[in-house]
Amino acid sequence: MACEKDPIGAAARVRFVLVAPSHPGNIGAAARALKTMGFSSLHVVAPRHSGFATAPEAVALATHGADVLAAARAHATLVEALAGVTLAFAMTGYARAFGPPLLDLRSAAAAAAQELQRPAGQIALVFGTERSGLTNEEVAQCQRCCAIPADAQHGSLNLAQAVMVAAYECRLALHGGAIAPQVVPFEDEPAASVDRLERLYAHLERALVASGFLDGEAPKKLMPRLRRLFARARPSDTEVDILHGICATLELPKRERVGRKRGGNAV
Repeated sequence: MACEKDPIGAAARVRFVLVAPSHPGNIGAAARALKTMGFSSLHVVAPRHSGFATAPEAVALATHGADVLAAARAHATLVEALAGVTLAFAMTGYARAFGPPLLDLRSAAAAAAQELQRPAGQIALVFGTERSGLTNEEVAQCQRCCAIPADAQHGSLNLAQAVMVAAYECRLALHGGAIAPQVVPFEDEPAASVDRLERLYAHLERALVASGFLDGEAPKKLMPRLRRLFARARPSDTEVDILHGICATLELPKRERVGRKRGGNAV
């Protein structure tokens, strides 16, 4: 369920909480994962290294997420880190005997997106320490358990890897999986018109005959096949111009065309 109203504002209300992480590098790598997925709220509970935000290994692994790392908030307890949160998910690989209901990650992300439809909705995804994960008491402080559906025989993920997978699923739930426009800069180029394509086909046929590739007396099915190819590709005006240039070179090499132009016989 995508959060249609304000996915960017909703992302600011998603909190990623790391409980007692032992390696500053994992915190830095988690910051990078959040930055990449469009999140920025990182909270750290009782870290082993109090100066994690400036630790060289954390800064090195944060890369473009250095601002997320620098802004990370440290807390003494999980309850303190969850202040204001209305729905917290304990990231754990298995159901606890008296713990909250266990959801798979995708279902949890959908539930999070639904909670964020509420103006006061605040979400937290809570990750345990690298060696042992969350304690039963920490799980009990959350309202849902969440498992990443990994292979049952090898289900353990590095802390930063788990944060990345969870952040990715939350991004899908909030944004609906849309690819950012800047990633596909040529997507908006309109297809060339039919008349431009017809001129291209005529030029292409002449060029293929001139190059010897096409027998003008027995063309067989080459041109219909090329038409079908370009119908699938739907080239833009710019691409059609490029193809015209290629055809011109097939008809007459560039060095000969330049010589003719100098002699006053432009081709």
